[in-house]
Amino acid sequence: MKPTTLKRSNAPIFWALFGAGGMLSALLGPMLVFITGIAVPLGVVLPPDTMSYPHMLAFAKNFIGKGFIFAIIALFLWHAAHRIFHSLHDIGIHAGTGAKLLCYGTAMVGTLIAAYALLAIGF
Repeated sequence: MKPTTLKRSNAPIFWALFGAGGMLSALLGPMLVFITGIAVPLGVVLPPDTMSYPHMLAFAKNFIGKGFIFAIIALFLWHAAHRIFHSLHDIGIHAGTGAKLLCYGTAMVGTLIAAYALLAIGF
């Protein structure tokens, strides 16, 4: 047998971000929609002032809150970028490097904006 040389790839990094974002969107996405769209506005489970500006600012200033918000935003963006890139291929648009740069570049810019915004809030 002839030994094969493996080609280096950055695909595992994107697949890991895609998988983590998919897990978060499946497990936490419906809960976030329920809490922010139904439970708090209608006062069903939580009081209406639960998501008031002072409460949300305190959550965003907390180190754990910053980590949670950043993880949700960044991983949702990377999941969407990977899904959109591969969906383009599935529908017959083989755009190559340009589409990859557009999809993953948008996710990177969104991630950097989220990090900057969270750091600008302060601690």
